[in-house]
Amino acid sequence: MKEISPSALIELSLDLAQSLTNKDRFDRLLTTVRKTIACDSVAMLAFSEENQLLTPIAFQGLSKDTLGRRFLLEDHPRLKLICAADKAVRFSADCELPDPYDGLLIDREGDLPVHACMGLPLLFDDRLIGVLTLDSFTPNVFDDLPPKTLSVITAMAAANLHAALTIELLEYRAIHSEQVAAELSSATPQLKSQQMIGNSEAMSKLKQEIALVAPSNFTILITGETGVGKELVANDLHVQSRRKNNAIVHVNCAALPENLIESELFGHVKGAFTGADRNRAGKFSIADGGTLFLDEIGELPLVAQSKLLRVLQSNEIQAVGQDKITKVDVRVIAATNRNLAQEVAAGRFRADLYHRLSVYPISVPPLRTRLEDITLLAGFFVEKIKRQLGIRQISISDDFSTCLAHYNWPGNVRELEHFINRAALKAKANQVNVQLIKLTAADCEQLSKEKPAKTTFDLSADNMINKDDEHYNLRQVTEDFQRQLISHILTQEKGKWSSTANRLKVDRANLNRLAKRLGISVTKVIEK
Repeated sequence: MKEISPSALIELSLDLAQSLTNKDRFDRLLTTVRKTIACDSVAMLAFSEENQLLTPIAFQGLSKDTLGRRFLLEDHPRLKLICAADKAVRFSADCELPDPYDGLLIDREGDLPVHACMGLPLLFDDRLIGVLTLDSFTPNVFDDLPPKTLSVITAMAAANLHAALTIELLEYRAIHSEQVAAELSSATPQLKSQQMIGNSEAMSKLKQEIALVAPSNFTILITGETGVGKELVANDLHVQSRRKNNAIVHVNCAALPENLIESELFGHVKGAFTGADRNRAGKFSIADGGTLFLDEIGELPLVAQSKLLRVLQSNEIQAVGQDKITKVDVRVIAATNRNLAQEVAAGRFRADLYHRLSVYPISVPPLRTRLEDITLLAGFFVEKIKRQLGIRQISISDDFSTCLAHYNWPGNVRELEHFINRAALKAKANQVNVQLIKLTAADCEQLSKEKPAKTTFDLSADNMINKDDEHYNLRQVTEDFQRQLISHILTQEKGKWSSTANRLKVDRANLNRLAKRLGISVTKVIEK
């Protein structure tokens, strides 16, 4: 095995200096590693000390869904040994510890054969920030690597990972207030919620909105269909806020008994009503200094809405049965799958409360508008379910990913997670005595028995508007119509923009710009 040459170092340094994005930096670094050390896959993973897990940042030679996985150290003994070391860790060809990449190498189907595996802990200021892993189908290929080569690669990988994380953190917080900027020096790279999975344009915009408004004290109204992940957005807003060290209290307004809503939110004293045998703190008191998340806010009765409005206006609460008024410092985040503007027009929701809640509205996109995220989400969910089922590894075939991409997902991310869980459970039952479970197109038969994707398209005005509503947002209705029509024709034309433009009698460039504004994109899948 050769040592890394001075010319290769100079070339790599110039490449890294000229790279405009973290992706470019990592790709060029990993390419240089593979030129220097013969291997079939190489991956860089960032370490989270708080959660004791590794998150894939960049890799070569592994399947795309690897990017959505999260490797808990307690589930992956090889990675755990690498993280605990201070130098390169080599695993013998006959090592019995399970390899975290079983079934994930794109050049190999099924269980990994006898192979070489090595990991390099990436340290910065004596603190573990990540690892670099290398796998080769040639046994013992890493045994005689020159120490200088390993030292140089480790140092450059650690420096670039730290630089990339620092740059990402700075970009992430550049628009924030001076209070947030003062915390940059002590902030960790893992500020983003591990649950916010997705690299699509729609998800990127959502993350940018969260980053923009989270440090403020604005009241936020999160809207979106059932199952899109509104609660995760609320958690992410709290984690990125100045209140992150205090509690976020979750309240499901739809589950509150109408006669106990006031007690649940504001508390009560002993003897205030029948059954009140002790003093009880309300949700606002518990969340003092932190965040109160009011889920399903559209289900709150009108009487309770007026009392909530008073608290939002004055930041004062009064427990049931008590004369004393208490001042609270609570940031309210509300969520609903209803159109509250229509609810206001219909008299089912207070207009003043609606405007008080929607100081900064955030809309969470449905899964059907970000199909490119499905594979990453699938990788994330199989990593979770395999632990629950006691399976060593679950891999995802290309035809399985294709089936997922062709379904409409009316239940959004929640439906996808439940489907992945059922598919993994059935695959385990069908693949008896197999350590590596593989999800294939055969496991997608369940989709045809559930809610199917829409196969008809009604362009009538009656289908586009709520006939019971007296007020219409012309721009919103028009955009909804355009979104449905373009998506329908794109599906019929199998994702071909030129054919879609011809059928719609518009210029292709104009169609692409309109589709981008409406959040429509096409994911190409290569079938083997």
